[in-house]
This record gives sequence, C-alpha cells and structure tokens, in this order.
Amino acid sequence: MDVSGGSGQPRSGNDEPAESPTGPAGPAPHDSPARPGSRAEQPAPGHGDPAHPADGPPPAPDHGGTPGTGTDPDAAAPAGDRPPTGPGTRPGQTPRPPAGHDSHPDRALAHSGPGRTPPPPPRRPREPGGGLLMGRPFGVPVYVAPSWFLIAALITWVFGGQLDRVLPQLGAARYLVSLFFAVAFYGSVLVHELAHTVAALRFKLPVRRIQLQFLGGVSEIEKEAETPGREFVLAFVGPLLSLVLSGVFYLALQPVERGTVPGVLLASLMISNLIVAAFNLLPGLPLDGGRMLRAVVWKITGRPMSGTVAAAWVGRALAVSVLIGLPLLSQSGALGTAAEDSVGLGTVTDALLAAIVAAIIWTGAGNSLRMARLREHLPELRARALTRRAVPVETSTSLAEALRRANAAGARALVVVDGHGEPLSLVRETAIAGVPEHRRPWVAASSLAQDLTDGMRVSAELAGEELLDVLRATPATEYLVVEETGEIYGVLSAADVERAFVKAMARPS
Repeated sequence: MDVSGGSGQPRSGNDEPAESPTGPAGPAPHDSPARPGSRAEQPAPGHGDPAHPADGPPPAPDHGGTPGTGTDPDAAAPAGDRPPTGPGTRPGQTPRPPAGHDSHPDRALAHSGPGRTPPPPPRRPREPGGGLLMGRPFGVPVYVAPSWFLIAALITWVFGGQLDRVLPQLGAARYLVSLFFAVAFYGSVLVHELAHTVAALRFKLPVRRIQLQFLGGVSEIEKEAETPGREFVLAFVGPLLSLVLSGVFYLALQPVERGTVPGVLLASLMISNLIVAAFNLLPGLPLDGGRMLRAVVWKITGRPMSGTVAAAWVGRALAVSVLIGLPLLSQSGALGTAAEDSVGLGTVTDALLAAIVAAIIWTGAGNSLRMARLREHLPELRARALTRRAVPVETSTSLAEALRRANAAGARALVVVDGHGEPLSLVRETAIAGVPEHRRPWVAASSLAQDLTDGMRVSAELAGEELLDVLRATPATEYLVVEETGEIYGVLSAADVERAFVKAMARPS
C-alpha cells in the first residue's frame, strides 16, 4: 500500500519557526503485504512512510509571508491593491510578485518588532529507522519493529500449545521449537518483501527500507511504477515467492517422517506460506492483489486514479468481510475450532484478530486513496508559479535600504550578489523579523543571509514530485530559483510550497 513520508499542518505566519527545517516531503513510499494483515507497498506520493502513511509535507520551518513580517502573504492586501505579476527578476530589472501571491508591496516588508530569533541551521534528515537494524540486502536496510517481538511471543505460545498435542514428548522444549518456527516464518515474510524490493530496484524505483512488524512486512518503495504492467509485476512477485516457498517446503517434507519435529516444522511452514500467498492475492488495497486489480483497471481506463479508487473500495469491502466473517467462520467450526463454547476465550481472540486485520486493511485502503489524490495534484506544484520575486543587493547594502528597494519594487525576497551580479546567499525571512526597525540602517543585509549551496539552487522548470524530491534532498527555508541560463528568477519559500501542497490536497479529485 502507499505510504507517505512526512506529515504536518500549516501554521500561521506568527508562529515561531520550527527547530529543524526539513523542507517539503515527497510522495510516499509503498508497502507490500507479506502475510495476513501485512501491507503491500507501492510508491506513494509510497512513498513513504506510505511511511510512511502520514500524508502531506512536513511542517515548513517558517510560514511568514514576507521578509520582515512573518505574516501570511495571502492576507496581505485587497485584490484591487495587488501589484501585477510578471517574469522573474534579474539584476537591473524591476522584480514583480509571482502569480498567486497577493501581498501588497507596501506591506510586504513592513516593520516587525523584536523578540524573534533566527532558527538554527538546517539539519540533514536522519536515515529512516523503524526498529532494530538487521542488515542491508541489496543496499536496503531491513528493520525489525518492536511490535514484532510481541507477535513472535504470541506465535511461540500458541504454536507451543499445538505442539503439546502433536508431540507431547517434547515437554518444555516445545517452546524452543515454537520460537524457531516464529523466526523461520518471518524469514519467509522477509523473502516475500525482498521479492518486491528486487523488482522495484529492477525498475529503478528507490526502496527506502523493509520493516518486519506486528502483522507482516512492509517494503517502502518511494516512487510509483510508470506503467500498469510494471505495477502488476511489482505486486505479483511477492505472493509468487510465497507460493514458491510453500512448494519448497512441500518437497523438503517428502522424505521426512511426519510425526517428528522437522516434519511438523516443514508442514507448518508450507501451510503458512500458502496462507500468506492466498491472503495477499485478495483483490483489495493495500494487499498485493489490490495492487494487481489497480493495475488491471489502470490498463483498461488509462487512469491510475480509477484503478486506485476501485481497488481501495474493494479493500474496504474486504475489511468489513473480515470483521464479520472471520468470527462467524470460527464459531461455526469451519476453521477447525470447536463451536460449543460460543462465548469462550477462542471466540474473543478470533474477534480481536478480525478487528485488527480489518482495521489494517481499511486504513491501508484509505491511505492509498489519499496518496493517489496527492499524485494526481502534484503536477500543480510548479517552482515558477510559486517563486517570490527577489531584489538583488550587494554585500554592503544595509537592511533598511534593501527592504526599501524591495518594497518599492513589489518584491518579497532578497538575494545577496557580488559585484558581477552572481548570487552569493539568501537573506532569511525569519532573521529579518528578529531585527528591530531602528537597528536596520546599521545592519548589513548580508549578515542575515544563508550561504547558497548547490542543493539550494532550483530550476524554475521543476514541478510536481521532481520539485519535492529536490527540496527534500536539501532542507532549507528558502531556495534560489534560476532559469536554465543561470539567471536569477526569484526565491522559493518552503512555506509557500507547503501551502500550495495543502490547497491541492484539499481540492476534490
């Protein structure tokens, strides 16, 4: 299922800047279920973090609308007083505010009182965690989440009780055998996830991490497959590997005596992998079968969004079916359980398990819908449209003079340049707000600037997911936007990108 990396809500311009600016987050990764209750992963605008599934960009470090004010630009002036929009500013040209920004030039750089301090330097985001790092097969980190130890203990206890009936001679040693089964079973889950990972890498889709957790595994793939055919293959390889593993355990079982520890373990692993494959082939998101259904509908309609909507609603219907049907099947004895005690511990356990699995499927389907809507609106985020026009100032220019020039030109950003007009640094908006008005004639604008790095130079042609990827790679509050010729176009604020992101997500698909 889709997982997005990063979350956050816009703050008013009067809020304090965030402690560690990170820049807008890109679309999320996607997960791939590897067993009942696990989640199938795909990019999600993926991904992250279908981290993951928190959707939307992280909070921008500063939401101030204009240098020196920290106020929201959208509330600046009535429409009749707004200056015209126009192309980017270059040294010697008159800068004009970009389309979509309605701050009045006289208010754009208004006085802001003391009491605000600049944020600390931007910090690079840490490598994604998620538990205990187990290794890096194919260069992808594999984590075991803390919740895995809970399910491992539960499997050890339940399977140990079953072994007591099948192999009573084991005694207390049955729990060691049960623990071995739990580890081996999740080894099979890892193979399932690695199948998704290898296919993603084969299609040149970045994989953020693999995580083994309470009810399965997650492969966080950060981009979406480009074609429905690749989407189908990416989803199908997981269940296919589980079927292959089930066949391998079946062949290994043939020369082994059934009533022995190896015989019981091989039979159990064969059946469990068969169940994993069958469950994940159910045609509803976030399961692999749902992604396969999405690919088929995408191929037929030509629209990935149509495939996501169809598979997500089938997933929600599947969640309701699991919630109602699993306890009924257990109570009727169809799952091999006794039906006499309809209010016993077994019934309560089955109902609880059904609720957990249904909640995971329902939530994953909802996340997939949100991520699909995000991807559909991502192309609306264009660097050229979101850029603030900027005034170039020399290193010796005072802050008061720089602000006067910007107000006169209707600009909302300052770029420090050398004697040849080459950009050196960007004057930070939050730093301007921390300088009292009476001190501005004596403070050099360059003393409040952040030196430009390669990652802070953004092409005016960037848009959508590509733009978010560039901003996420170099977290900052402002970026210099340049034309293909290298000329200055303006300054892009991370806060403006976030606001546009939120507005795009709020619009119906």
